[in-house]
Amino acid sequence: MPLFENLEEFKNVSPAVQWAIFIVGALIALVALVSTFVSIWLMIRYFKFNRKQNKIGKSGKEIARDILDKNGLQHIKVSVWGSMIFGNSYSHYFKKVRLRRLTQNKKSVTSLAMASQKSALAIMDKEGDKDMKARVRLTPLMYFGPFAFIPLVLIGIALDFIVFNLTGVATIISAGVGLLLYVISFVLSIKVLKTEVKAQQLAMSILKKDNMATDEEIEMLKELYKLYNIEYVNDIIIAFLQMIYRVLMIIAKIQQTSSNKD
Repeated sequence: MPLFENLEEFKNVSPAVQWAIFIVGALIALVALVSTFVSIWLMIRYFKFNRKQNKIGKSGKEIARDILDKNGLQHIKVSVWGSMIFGNSYSHYFKKVRLRRLTQNKKSVTSLAMASQKSALAIMDKEGDKDMKARVRLTPLMYFGPFAFIPLVLIGIALDFIVFNLTGVATIISAGVGLLLYVISFVLSIKVLKTEVKAQQLAMSILKKDNMATDEEIEMLKELYKLYNIEYVNDIIIAFLQMIYRVLMIIAKIQQTSSNKD
């Protein structure tokens, strides 16, 4: 029995595809709900630890500068990067560790966590970590993939309207190319997560070795990093499900187009 039998656009789509679209859509909504909860909890812990002063009494900018200088990275700048809109990050291309205003000048545990982890990414970059090298090389493609899908589909629709007499061929081909870019972006996002986790481990190792954090602070850092990782994994899962959803919609489009020809 068709799931969407009352909707014109799905009337000629097989029940199996209709149910698959419904299930994947429901999973996207469920994972999005979990992701929202994790994000809220992360924000709560972020602000809580940002009110707790760190043992060494240094700001995020000072911590990042100390770690970078000790590792021969005096040329890497430490700069402020927005507040809540832009996040803490490391840029290979601009040779900068960027810290939010909320953490740059705060002498907090959150500042300790963010400054040390982003500085650790710079160290990995300097040391030629293979995963970091791949991340740097392929990051532009990772961000291009998801944004390319809709423009490519619109181009396909325009070509179908102007050149192919609404056969749907150009739309399907364009969507297929967009999905390929989406798959590449998905694979690369896993690579990014791997480097982030490596940097977290390196940051905690540096803080312990240089006596820059207490055992209690290290446990707080672990909690923050864990929440960040869960949030990132949730985002990857949502992206993967969205990719499947788009594939199913293309299949539905093919079935609908084929039925219309008949």
